[in-house]
Amino acid sequence: MSNVNVVGKVEDFPVGSHKVVMAGKREIGVFNVDGEFYALPNICPHQVGPLCAGKVSGTLVANKDTNWKRTWDREGEIVACPWHRLEFDIKTGQCLAYPDVKIRSYNVKVEEGVVKVW
Repeated sequence: MSNVNVVGKVEDFPVGSHKVVMAGKREIGVFNVDGEFYALPNICPHQVGPLCAGKVSGTLVANKDTNWKRTWDREGEIVACPWHRLEFDIKTGQCLAYPDVKIRSYNVKVEEGVVKVW
């Protein structure tokens, strides 16, 4: 997708929201995480589910930093595929369950109140 696609106005994507839009011939999820925009393909690599139609929330973390106690973390940064709940980092496209699985991220830029993706 080498062409820049206008996908909406900034006000179409309030902080904490996301929307599936068409960018050229592709469905892309555009996310506003704390005022920063991110875009992922609307396709889960597991079984081709509509990833970006999923719920955005956080995830449970248990590691050395949390003293191995389960802690809710990264609220608003994780999207879960609605078909099988496979979680992905909105900012990077990294799958949380499988370190070798990462989906592409699209470039997003806001210019003069318009959101552009390529």
